[in-house]
Amino acid sequence: MTEIRHIVFDIGKVLIHYDPNLPFSRIIPDPQERADFFASVCTHDWNIEQDRGRSWAEAEALLIGEFPEKEAQIRAFRKHWAEMVPHAYEDSVAVMTGLIDAGCDVTMLTNFAADTFSEARRMYPFLNLPRGVTVSGEVGLIKPDVAIYERHAKDFDLSPAHSVFIDDSLPNVEGARAAGWQAVHFTGAEKLKTDLQGLGISL
Repeated sequence: MTEIRHIVFDIGKVLIHYDPNLPFSRIIPDPQERADFFASVCTHDWNIEQDRGRSWAEAEALLIGEFPEKEAQIRAFRKHWAEMVPHAYEDSVAVMTGLIDAGCDVTMLTNFAADTFSEARRMYPFLNLPRGVTVSGEVGLIKPDVAIYERHAKDFDLSPAHSVFIDDSLPNVEGARAAGWQAVHFTGAEKLKTDLQGLGISL
């Protein structure tokens, strides 16, 4: 078995909860209207471009030009972003901090807009504990592009074959494997512990 020397965590839905419905259940109370809004206005594909580095001002202007009657709801997405990340997964955070305390090399690799990540760091100080982080919005690359894993390995001097990546998204797990990393699909803290122990990592 290849020795694991580097452990790399995703953040959203691994360490902190994320759900845009939380503020929008108040902003657009009707469930079908809200679902339509996320399907046709503030879509996943629109939001991921902020993770790639597009500014919120540009992103909002793009949609307001197309949906002027939805301006207030469009601007609400960034305005109420903090409500979308209401709590950490304490059991997962405990796994990460335990690894750090044990002397393991822990870093993070995340699809995140640069400014909302700065906000998340203030909200959740444990995000400052790993050795470092690659934020997609800062480097202009997003998972599952192989290039972002290669960038992270280069920037943090990781040996891909000796690195394990933890992510809730299967495409992102596969992206890491395509970059020569080992990877674990996150579904919960207990399974994560089992998976890491199976890779020879003591917890």
